[in-house]
Amino acid sequence: MEDIIQQLMDNDKLFIISVVFGAIVVMSVVKAFFGMITGLAHERTRREIAAYVAEGSMTPDQAQRILDTKKQNNSGCG
Repeated sequence: MEDIIQQLMDNDKLFIISVVFGAIVVMSVVKAFFGMITGLAHERTRREIAAYVAEGSMTPDQAQRILDTKKQNNSGCG
């Protein structure tokens, strides 16, 4: 393992390519993680609004307006 690292450090072009490739992989994993968290939060909000409608403290029209507003606010993001 140390030989591989030493060879990588000796070859400048290979080192730069490895760093760029590693950065791309890390950014992809982070983006996927935040996308998953955003999706879970959106689904939780939908469930809470559905619960309010089911218990009668909110009308379906009010719930629809809230969900439509959230879609419009998030459309420019991501």
